[in-house]
Amino acid sequence: MGLRKKKKQKELEQILLDDIFRLQKEWMKLKGIIERSVEPSDVGRYDLMVAEAKYFYLLREARYRNLNARHI
Repeated sequence: MGLRKKKKQKELEQILLDDIFRLQKEWMKLKGIIERSVEPSDVGRYDLMVAEAKYFYLLREARYRNLNARHI
């Protein structure tokens, strides 16, 4: 693997990790709002499910790539 390709791969891995942390915060924020809501709306529950699905998808992608935050 060339140096240029390794650098590009490291950049993509960093972007993936950044997205995972961002989506985790978004998911936890929405989860907290829904849990504190007396009557959560259908849209709110849908947004929560979408955020959770995105987060777990990216976690699976990171696991597939044998990636963790300590390697970057």
